[in-house]
Amino acid sequence: MLDNGLDLNFPAWPQYDDTERAGLVRALEQGQWWRIGGSEVDEFEREFADFHGAPHALAVTTGTHALELALQVLGVGPGTEVIVPAFTFISSSQAAQRLGAVAVPVDVDLGNYCLDPGAVEAAITPRTAAIMPVHMAGQMCDMDALGRLSADSGVPLLHDAAHAHGARWRNQGVSELGAIAAFSFQNGKLMTAGEGGAVTFPDAEQYEMAFLRHSCGRPRTDRTYQHQTSGSNFRMNEFSASVLRAQLARLGGQIDTRVRRWPVLAEQLARIPGVLPQATDDRCTRNPHYMAMFRVPGIPEQRRNALVDALVARGLPAFAAFRAIHRTKAFWETGAPDESVEAIARRCPNSEALSADCVWLHHRTLLGEEKHMHAIADVVSDVLAAL
Repeated sequence: MLDNGLDLNFPAWPQYDDTERAGLVRALEQGQWWRIGGSEVDEFEREFADFHGAPHALAVTTGTHALELALQVLGVGPGTEVIVPAFTFISSSQAAQRLGAVAVPVDVDLGNYCLDPGAVEAAITPRTAAIMPVHMAGQMCDMDALGRLSADSGVPLLHDAAHAHGARWRNQGVSELGAIAAFSFQNGKLMTAGEGGAVTFPDAEQYEMAFLRHSCGRPRTDRTYQHQTSGSNFRMNEFSASVLRAQLARLGGQIDTRVRRWPVLAEQLARIPGVLPQATDDRCTRNPHYMAMFRVPGIPEQRRNALVDALVARGLPAFAAFRAIHRTKAFWETGAPDESVEAIARRCPNSEALSADCVWLHHRTLLGEEKHMHAIADVVSDVLAAL
């Protein structure tokens, strides 16, 4: 409770109602609880593809598996490189590294926190097998520049759209831009079944290859164990799909609310001395706002962490931003480039800065009322002044 009496009890997450309950009962009573023989996964894939304007969608176990499967379809493996943002959740790089590829971190734009196309161009080598734009917090990367770069170099794009359900670039959905896109349904995402993921494909050949690989290399109608290629079991179960069908049905309305709330919150945050909200790009014509992100430029990391702790104590679902991937032990375990940490840091100064001074708020804050956006800014201002 704030001094002005305003309650900061934001809408809970995940959100659910009788639609999810009915879906779970429907999946239970159909008598087939896996996708081969059931109908929920098939229906969800059709609905998800339609929502994103994709010719094909494949539901999988997690968002990380979605990236890994997509990279396999693109031919990523030992001897290849994948360009990833230095500022991202580490699944972006680990999906490539687990396939035996080298993950090459490049810097991001300090305003919108998305891939810097110039840094991407400088990192392309004859071994580059994929470029992975991560649409940070729903703000899409510069797809004009990255699309040209992909076309000129022949290196395919793979959209890490874990934050970008329903995002649009120049009024086109992520899955309408001619490249594979990977989505996540982890518990905090814009729609969720606790875990889960999906991959959308621009053509049938890629989809069929992915289907085989996500089901142990086994064709859909196979009854005699004719495994046609190497793969794993990334199949989504029927219960998760039934929940995701309900989640998808309300996603558009939730995005509409966040689209209205973010400009209000961003304006209020920008009035606080020393605070910079994440920048937007007008070419991103629909931003689902997976996170409400802002920087306190120059603040030391330890003080930023204290800020986050204080915001949480005041009732805000606040988090420290991602650590630059090259600053984690996991990044160096396998598939790291032949560079030192400090060498990568020197060419990724923006990612270094964001690792230290960036904060994000859970997207459920943007489902609150407009008055709550003012209250959030008041809390941030008060806490910063007290540090």
